[in-house]
Amino acid sequence: MEWIDGLVIKAQSGFYTVHTDQGDILCRLRGRLKRARLDTDPVAVGDRVRIQILPDGTGVIEEVKERERALTRLEPPPGGRGSRRWDRKGFLSEREQVILANPDQAVFVFACAEPEPRLRMLDRLLVGAELQEIPAVICANKIDLVEPEVPRQLFGIYEEIGYPVIYTSAETGEGVDELAARLKDKVSALVGPSGVGKSSLLNVIQPGLGLKVREVSHATGKGRHTTVVTQLFPLDQGGWVADTPGIRALALFDVEPEELDAYFPDIAPYVSQCRFSDCTHTVEPGCAVIAALEEGKIHQHRYESYVRLRQEHQRLADMYWWGIQSEPE
Repeated sequence: MEWIDGLVIKAQSGFYTVHTDQGDILCRLRGRLKRARLDTDPVAVGDRVRIQILPDGTGVIEEVKERERALTRLEPPPGGRGSRRWDRKGFLSEREQVILANPDQAVFVFACAEPEPRLRMLDRLLVGAELQEIPAVICANKIDLVEPEVPRQLFGIYEEIGYPVIYTSAETGEGVDELAARLKDKVSALVGPSGVGKSSLLNVIQPGLGLKVREVSHATGKGRHTTVVTQLFPLDQGGWVADTPGIRALALFDVEPEELDAYFPDIAPYVSQCRFSDCTHTVEPGCAVIAALEEGKIHQHRYESYVRLRQEHQRLADMYWWGIQSEPE
């Protein structure tokens, strides 16, 4: 039997579509691979795999190449929010769900209006990208709906931090060529709230592509907080793009509250200058982060995003240790 390498471009209901030099081949996963990784998805869209071609033209995934990086989120617990359980290793009900393996970049698409941009969500997504070591690009779409100075008033801070920001309008075509150039020859994940114009942008870049993405999203989306089904779509110019419906935050695995400041590029440079090594950057005297905030070197809303995210992780850490200490011997 023949063995060939390929790229997983679709995964659904235990079947995987693998793109190869011989075309797209529908595959199943070898049983031993299913048992190999229980804390994450053994195979995901974007994985590079080696398959064995069967006589009927289908295939079996025999090997999954090591992932360079992965866009992930926490899989919702089956019993809902109140069903968390933990042991001495962590929360039992939490499992990593791989949205896209081996992305070259994540493009976070937000509208300047209709809907109003949720910058707090953008900050959370950026922290997740930093943690997962995925290069991030910000696309500020629908610039035609606001006054000319508004887009940079909203998103210019991210340019100052160092993130690439592309200002686009699917309606007028402005900035679309720049976005297309960013997508060329790369595996890209498009992430953002519904209604921000991702499909419209893709339709301008490649007519009909956004419609295909939307059809897949509607066919697989069964409501809020459900499993995300991701599919890679080829670009005529070269590269692949994946729409990722339903993601509001990326997984922050194994991150202690005191480590979060490292994933804010505008805050991290000041941390070593704080008087106390365990500074929370909230109330301590001699805090270089607070000083930078007061001097206007750190934007207020970015600082508030950091504080809120740290408080949330501190609550989770407290819950975890409370659970450990309350366990019977």
